[in-house]
Amino acid sequence: MAKNSGAEGVEKIGLHNLSPAPGSHRSRRRLGRGPGSGLGKTSGKGHKGSMARSGHGGPGGGKPHFEGGQMPITRRIPKRGFTNPFREDAQVVRLDSLTAVSGDEVTVETLVAAGLIRVGQGPAKLLSNGEVSRAFTVRGVKVSAGAKAKIEAAGGRVDG
Repeated sequence: MAKNSGAEGVEKIGLHNLSPAPGSHRSRRRLGRGPGSGLGKTSGKGHKGSMARSGHGGPGGGKPHFEGGQMPITRRIPKRGFTNPFREDAQVVRLDSLTAVSGDEVTVETLVAAGLIRVGQGPAKLLSNGEVSRAFTVRGVKVSAGAKAKIEAAGGRVDG
């Protein structure tokens, strides 16, 4: 009879048979459960002061932005303006980088294929940096006024 490779009798590790290493898991200390526990009444926090308060760990930890009674920086600095949470920054594409686009049509798909923009990073916009070497048809991409003039001067067209 041929001997097995030792796989028989060895149980595979799975969620059903996992357990922590012996001694690695300690039960938590139950605070405030009477004088007999040794940690009743003030529960190891002493009497009053910042270290005894809930949500406050005293100097160096605890309440965020607390500066020891000094006026916090968030209240010291002036507040002005507004940040639009729905703002979308356009991905800028230079006209002279359109040489990387294969074919005569410039769309979002051809710009992604050429590696000039990324998917999901905002809309693309053509700016008039550089010159146009050949005629292009631009579809579904924002175009600046200067870029539009250069594309049309080179014999191309811009479809909204």
